[in-house]
Amino acid sequence: MIPIDLTGKIALVTGVGDNESFAWFISKALQAAGAKIVLACHPRMVGIVDGILGREADRESRLLPDGKTEFKPEKIFACDASYDTMEDVPETVRTDRRYAKYSEYSIQGTVDAVGKEFGGIDILIHSIAFSREITKSLIETSRKAYYEAMGISSYSLVSLIRAAAPYMANRPGGASVVGLTYVAGDRVVPHYGGGMGTCKAALQMDAKQLAWFVGDRNIRVNLISAGPYASRAARAINKDFDKLIEHAASHSPLRRPIGPEEVANSTLYLCSPLASAVTGQILFVDCGYNVMGT
Repeated sequence: MIPIDLTGKIALVTGVGDNESFAWFISKALQAAGAKIVLACHPRMVGIVDGILGREADRESRLLPDGKTEFKPEKIFACDASYDTMEDVPETVRTDRRYAKYSEYSIQGTVDAVGKEFGGIDILIHSIAFSREITKSLIETSRKAYYEAMGISSYSLVSLIRAAAPYMANRPGGASVVGLTYVAGDRVVPHYGGGMGTCKAALQMDAKQLAWFVGDRNIRVNLISAGPYASRAARAINKDFDKLIEHAASHSPLRRPIGPEEVANSTLYLCSPLASAVTGQILFVDCGYNVMGT
């Protein structure tokens, strides 16, 4: 057996907002492999995640694959991927009571804080996507919402890697960035609105370019294109999301839906020495659905 041992590695995971998301399962898989997990959560989500990490009712969701050890991040930082630096934050946000208790929540500030406190970053997980008009079709999406979705869902990868590169450069064994995309970045998925299909297409091209720009520092950049999964966020997109999952399952070569643990395990591979020569790639974890014509 070839084990995956990430002991001593520092993993910065963005986008955890509950205990059903891919980011949550990825965090648990990385910790199970020995990595120290640092979470960067949206300021409005920090309290929610704190609650999940402490409530007895949520204990089962915290258990790692061994069924005994509980998920426990080293620290949680507030981070709003809308802002590269605190200078970008408008006054209306600064004075919002949900933000006012944090002195820093920009991408640059958060990454600097993590890099300095933990002495570097070995793994960066990008699990950020948002469109306020996600339930609207592309043709009904406003310019303002489209720009906002692109900035948060796509450009944030550029911003995060730019900020993290100095802390990830030439780490022992190399460093790894893994983001999450969806087949809507390649094909038309009508219900995936608010400009999000275009955001995923941009994310995919950006990841390939970024792989080049940081490759000389032994930083790898890859994406996972996960099949449809009924997270809380996905169910909010479409009330009939379960039907989409059923369709994908019945039309996939494996004839079944994906599980979040499978996405987490594939992420673990991309962050490990087993993928030391893999960069600029999109790994489909969708039971083969992407190869089908329907």
